Amino acid sequence: MVKRSCPSCGPSEPGGEEKKGRGNPVSVQLFPPELVEHIISFLPVRDVVALGQTCHYFHQVCDAEGVWRRICHQLSPRLREQGSGVRPWKRAAILNYTKGLYFQAFGGRRRCLSKSVAPQLAHGYRRFLPTKDHVFILDYAGTLFFLKNALVSSTLGQIQWKRACRYVVLCRGAKDFASDPRCDTVYRKYLYVLATREQPGVVGTTSSRACDCVEVYLQSSGQRVFKMTFHHSMSFKQIVLVGQETQRALLLLTEEGKIYSLVVNETQLDQPRSYTVQLALRKVSRCLPHLRVACMASNQSSTLYITDQGGVYFEVHTPGVYRDLFGTLQAFDPLDQQMPLALSLPAKILFCALGYNHLGLVDEFGRIFMQGNNRYGQLGTGDKMDRGEPTQVHYLQRPIALWCGLNHSLVLSQGSDFSKELLGCGCGAGGRLPGWPKGSASFVKLHIKVPLCACSLCSTRECLYMLSSHDIEHHPAYRDLPASKAVGTPEPSLGAGATQDPGGVAWACEEYLSQIHSCPTLQDRMEKMKEIVGWMPLMAAQKDFFWEALDMLQRAAGGAGQGPPPAES
Repeated sequence: MVKRSCPSCGPSEPGGEEKKGRGNPVSVQLFPPELVEHIISFLPVRDVVALGQTCHYFHQVCDAEGVWRRICHQLSPRLREQGSGVRPWKRAAILNYTKGLYFQAFGGRRRCLSKSVAPQLAHGYRRFLPTKDHVFILDYAGTLFFLKNALVSSTLGQIQWKRACRYVVLCRGAKDFASDPRCDTVYRKYLYVLATREQPGVVGTTSSRACDCVEVYLQSSGQRVFKMTFHHSMSFKQIVLVGQETQRALLLLTEEGKIYSLVVNETQLDQPRSYTVQLALRKVSRCLPHLRVACMASNQSSTLYITDQGGVYFEVHTPGVYRDLFGTLQAFDPLDQQMPLALSLPAKILFCALGYNHLGLVDEFGRIFMQGNNRYGQLGTGDKMDRGEPTQVHYLQRPIALWCGLNHSLVLSQGSDFSKELLGCGCGAGGRLPGWPKGSASFVKLHIKVPLCACSLCSTRECLYMLSSHDIEHHPAYRDLPASKAVGTPEPSLGAGATQDPGGVAWACEEYLSQIHSCPTLQDRMEKMKEIVGWMPLMAAQKDFFWEALDMLQRAAGGAGQGPPPAES
């Protein structure tokens, strides 16, 4: 008998004899590479990935861009451009193969996961947002889709109400979008879309230039009711909303990491008129010009900023939410609600989730920190005691996504076998924690099947949504925790617990002095001192005093007369 062998490598024994009449075996390597790639391109995506793991030859063939270009055209026939990245066609094919929006309605007899309609024009799914009546999805090509709920006929001839069963293209060239930040979708009447549009250039010429704008749409019908266009020199990448309908503040993050804001009255948006709104630099960028904000998160009465260095700054606009988050009103100034408050954290923060009166943070080592109101156990600490400073949830690590709602929290995690599960804590009323109707003060595994490529989630009063999309260029950014930190080495902190640990305060001050001493120039030392002042638990007026005094010293030294260098330099 002849032993089986890999088809790309020929027989395992050179001297083995073949059965009579079969002749010598033919190696796949003798075929032209183009022919092999063409044959492999007809396989399903799962089989292509599995075949590429059999041997070195098939790994090279299955990783070729020619194979993935044909697969991409089969999955998305209307996609003509491969996008960006090191492997653009492979990335595009996997994005379109794994895209999906799944949801499970709370209550009722049917407790299974459903899938929405998949727009054929969509190039993967990047973000989604459920509103009162519909769902909006943004793809990687900048196209915003409007997924409508509708009455449809079932196979038995019955009329059923289905979620996200029809879709239309709302707009193209979109960068980001936002709506009312409250958890209840009833308040999400308008959709604000940050987009890029071509505007005519100088009068008398045919040239045009791209300008960023904010377009406002009615979520019920998709009709555009308002548009704001900015100067072509300003380029934004994120938009969030904060405040009430009559004083809705739009926060815009520039490519250089600066925050601008403007205020609109939503109750007058449907009135046909034209007026000018003022775009102003937010105080966090005005008082801390050296900081580059990487991303923002907001709710109705607070805003959270994460810098490119992993620092976290907070704006809280109401005393009740401030007390829930920090346990005191000591540093709250009702006359200066935009004063940024720095959170003292042991490591660089990668992403966050912001609820109404609690928040969650995930650092570079995959640790989860929770803070705020814990009346329903929504912090997952195992008790119902409020936390006025970030508290680590030790039994959870390296989450894929984190979400904080009104009085419960959700974590999407991945096991060692790459299977994913959904954990939740807090109030379980209304079925918002499937399998745990009485809720839980600790994160527990929910009774719900999670898609293999789920990457983000969102929960409303009626439904739980999960977005599926796999980007091969989005690698896990978590680092291994050093041994010195794993055994509980103290971190520099001047937070609410400073008065209970004078030794820790002294150690933190020594650490800050060493950081200032390591700065090479006087200008760098002044900027570092400003940053440290932002970390200290001081009153808003005290922080303003120190920042102004440091500016005066800089001007007197002749090193900061022109202010910080522009971001474009």
